[in-house]
Amino acid sequence: MRFDTATSPHTGRPHSVSGTMRWVIAALLPGALAMIWCFGWGVLINMALAGAAAIGFEALVMRLRGRPAGPAIGDLSALLTALLLGLALPPLLPWWLTLLGTFFAIVVVKQLFGGIGYNPFNPAMGAYVFLLISYPVEMTSWVPPLMLNSHPLGFADTLGAIFSTTPPPGLSWDALSGATPLDTLRGQLDLHMELEQIRQNPIWGSLGSRGWELAGLGYLLGGLLLLYQRVISWHIPVSLLASLFLTASLLHLLAPEAHPPGLFHLFSGAALLGAFFIATDPVTATTTRRGQLIYGAGIGLLVYVIRTWGGYPDAVAFAVLLMNMAAPTIDYYTRPRVYGHQGGR
Repeated sequence: MRFDTATSPHTGRPHSVSGTMRWVIAALLPGALAMIWCFGWGVLINMALAGAAAIGFEALVMRLRGRPAGPAIGDLSALLTALLLGLALPPLLPWWLTLLGTFFAIVVVKQLFGGIGYNPFNPAMGAYVFLLISYPVEMTSWVPPLMLNSHPLGFADTLGAIFSTTPPPGLSWDALSGATPLDTLRGQLDLHMELEQIRQNPIWGSLGSRGWELAGLGYLLGGLLLLYQRVISWHIPVSLLASLFLTASLLHLLAPEAHPPGLFHLFSGAALLGAFFIATDPVTATTTRRGQLIYGAGIGLLVYVIRTWGGYPDAVAFAVLLMNMAAPTIDYYTRPRVYGHQGGR
């Protein structure tokens, strides 16, 4: 089967589905390795667990639908969904929540709508939001980055913590995990602390929050690879990042003690992962050039609005799902004018 990525966000040479997915998975590696280095073995375990579960659920659903499982598994779309979900999950999340999220992504969000090409929502982000709303405590507890972690866990201890759901002997969950930098920032701003005072916290790095900025650089490198290979076009990631950066920078200029600068928002949380690997999903994103610019800018603006005034500090998943709903309407109103007709509709 061929997947003509000439209808963007994938442009240029036609790619097969599996070929496109291979490039995206390869481009994820720099960011994934940075995540594993900064946040420990739990990231790798989550990716492996979600990947195995996604393949199993995909095969099961195809068997129940009376269709061969080989082509569905071979296109690698389920594996990519699982890897994205695994990267988004907290490193010490209990194993059964990873399985539950993967089930929701593959069976509910993807296959119940008809499989690849028919799902209106990004499966990985749909599953992430489902878990976040259902299990907010577990989904907002992250281990500190390596440079700030006083109790780093080895592979065996991490495996035990995930599958036994009890911390290693002599340690408590409070010693192993805590709020994300975006969570911490929101909480301290709500206490009317000034930004300059908050920035004395060691979680702040040169560009954003420590650990996350290294992962962001990895995702940026992978995203540039996808652009170079013309697997994605520039419209969605550039408009998303520009919208987020400019909005954050404007508010920072107006109230520098209450709003972090633009670079902090780009290099904290999942902004760069979302811009290059999630928002550019060819099934759930817009397809017209003008539409992609609106779609990406809308995600960037929503990320900032939800991070700043909403209830969930890292808003990439919510922003993507909201713009997934708007994508058909954006495409309808941004279709290019047909030759010989006065309007674009």
